[in-house]
Amino acid sequence: MSKRKSPWSVYHRVYKITWRYAWFILCAHTPKPLNAWRLFILRRFGCQIEGTPFVHQSASIENPLNLHIQDKACIGEKAVLYSLDKIRIGRNSIVAQESYLCTGTHEFVSGDFGLVTEPIIIGENVFIGARAFVLPGIEIGNGAVIGACSVVTKDVKKHCKVAGNPARLLT
Repeated sequence: MSKRKSPWSVYHRVYKITWRYAWFILCAHTPKPLNAWRLFILRRFGCQIEGTPFVHQSASIENPLNLHIQDKACIGEKAVLYSLDKIRIGRNSIVAQESYLCTGTHEFVSGDFGLVTEPIIIGENVFIGARAFVLPGIEIGNGAVIGACSVVTKDVKKHCKVAGNPARLLT
């Protein structure tokens, strides 16, 4: 088996290590009221922040450079934002506890297993329920609701409610 070259530059690898230590030391143990401090640290690491969203101290963010959070959005307890590609979270949207937004996967059809990334776009006033999983390349429209423990494999149109594995439209 041949050794694969990393898709990340040395600079990016150093950035990621620095980011992980910074979040752990400066943010992971802060009380909820210190949200402004966590937003300050996220901004220093390149996160685009509009207004005053809320980011829980136990949230896991892979790469703040790829994250854009709008005003009054909320990233819940132990939510994972695996931001190998862009993640945009719209105004007043909630990513509930232990949800997983995953922008990366591997190309498995040819057997090469190379890294494949696609952005995730979450509109305004969206609710993503606890432990939901959103796959790469998904767009969730304004006002949509994703049920708890759902696996979102297709785009969700605005004002739709979906749930299940795979997530299906609720009547």
